[in-house]
Amino acid sequence: MNPRPGFHVKHEKRRNPPFRTRNDGESGAPLDAAGFAALTGAPAESVERLGAYLALLEKWQGAVNLVGRGTLRDAWRRHMLDSAQLHPLLPAGDPLVLDMGSGAGFPGMVLAILGGCRVHLVEANARKCAFLQEVDRTCGGRATIHNGRIEDLDSLNADVVTARAVAPLNDLLALAQPHLKAGGACLFPKGRSAEQELTDSMKNWKMRVTRFPSQSDPSGAILKLEEILRRHG
Repeated sequence: MNPRPGFHVKHEKRRNPPFRTRNDGESGAPLDAAGFAALTGAPAESVERLGAYLALLEKWQGAVNLVGRGTLRDAWRRHMLDSAQLHPLLPAGDPLVLDMGSGAGFPGMVLAILGGCRVHLVEANARKCAFLQEVDRTCGGRATIHNGRIEDLDSLNADVVTARAVAPLNDLLALAQPHLKAGGACLFPKGRSAEQELTDSMKNWKMRVTRFPSQSDPSGAILKLEEILRRHG
C-alpha cells in the first residue's frame, strides 16, 4: 500500500494538504488554530471546520463525557494534530478508512473533514453517535456513522483501519483484521507503551511494522502495520 505523500513519508512529493515535518510536540504553550495551520499546511476552510468541531466538542462535553476534560486546554494539539498527522500516511485514491471505537471522532472525523478519503466511524455509545452526527452535519465531514459494536459489523473491506485509545494492540489487531482488505494497513497512534504492545502482540501476530514519530506526543509513535497474519499453534 503506497502512502499518501507528505509529513514523515520518506522523499515523495506532497499533495494537499501538504503536512510539514516540524515537531511542535514539546512546546509548553497550547497549540492554537494558527499553529495547527502552520504545522500542517491544512487549507483555511478545513481549519475553520475543525474549529467548529472543537466548539461543538466543548458544548457537548458537559452532557456527554467525550474526552478527558484536561485535554481541552490544548485541544488543537491533543486531538486535532494528533488525528491529522495520520492524513499524509493514507494511500492515494480515495481510500476507505475505518475508525474503530470512534468516541468523540478522533482520529476518524478529523480525517473526514480534511478530505480525500471515505470514513466510517464505529461507536457503540448512542449519545456519542448523536454527537458525531451533529459534527458531521455541521462540519461537512460526510462520514458514515455506525452505532454498534465493531464485532457485530459486516466486513467493510477497508484500505485503512485506525483507532485511538481503544484497546491494547493485540486486541486491536483481532478487531481490525476482519475489516481490512488484502494489501490494507492499520494506523494506530500509541503512547509510550508502543514498543511493549508490539512485543506482546508479536506472540500472536505476524506483521510488517513501520514506526513514525508522533507530532503531538514526543513519547508516542504511529504504528503502520501491514501484511497482518495471526500466528497458529
